[in-house]
Amino acid sequence: MKSAEPTLEIAGGTATITLRRPSEHNRLDPDDIGVLRRLVEQVSCDPTLRLLVLTGEGEKTFCSGYTLSQIGTRLDRSLEDMIDALETLELPTLCAMNGSVYGGGTDLALACDFRIGVHGCKLFMPAAKFGLHYYPGGLRRFVSRLGSPAAKKIFLTSMTLDSEELLRIGFLTDLVRREDLPAAIDRYAECIQRCDPAAVRSMKRHIDAIAGGEWNESIGRSAYEASLRSEETARRLAELAAR
Repeated sequence: MKSAEPTLEIAGGTATITLRRPSEHNRLDPDDIGVLRRLVEQVSCDPTLRLLVLTGEGEKTFCSGYTLSQIGTRLDRSLEDMIDALETLELPTLCAMNGSVYGGGTDLALACDFRIGVHGCKLFMPAAKFGLHYYPGGLRRFVSRLGSPAAKKIFLTSMTLDSEELLRIGFLTDLVRREDLPAAIDRYAECIQRCDPAAVRSMKRHIDAIAGGEWNESIGRSAYEASLRSEETARRLAELAAR
């Protein structure tokens, strides 16, 4: 394994994928895309995991996106497919934005369920400056998750957005001091660990379907009614009632 490739660490029920090019703003090399896809698939096959954390090495940049010099020659559908796979992962995903985010890195972060940023981080989407029409999956994520006004500001103006605005428009779920980032990640992991994994995965799937306009209410009701009859729900309710 090359030292700069993304790495996967597992501790308890949490898997952590880390981008490893801090001196290059954690850019995505073309060869990193396949590595990331394999790591995501590895996580998806481990039933003991409860949370995937995606972060970057260093304190300056979470991810600066695809290597600029390779966009015209090596950028293909594999980047979009990898980020789609991250988005549809059954277990909850959290992007720990250790720094600013640019280009394709913004979509990598947005594909996660939660995004915790540090004060001072920024977002910049340069696609329009390159004359590049962004790929469909990325545009869909920005519009469905942030709304068209925020998506238009990000894509049509190439303005730089600061951390407070990223929190306001919903790109960030939480905004913390840098020294508080590990504790914020741990809080999410601990809270998710207390929840029933089947209920969490089912509700994630249905929430995403609702957001994407693909939800069927009858299927949602069936999932709800099945959970009412489940032994796990009965056990958990009995435990709460006994306290």
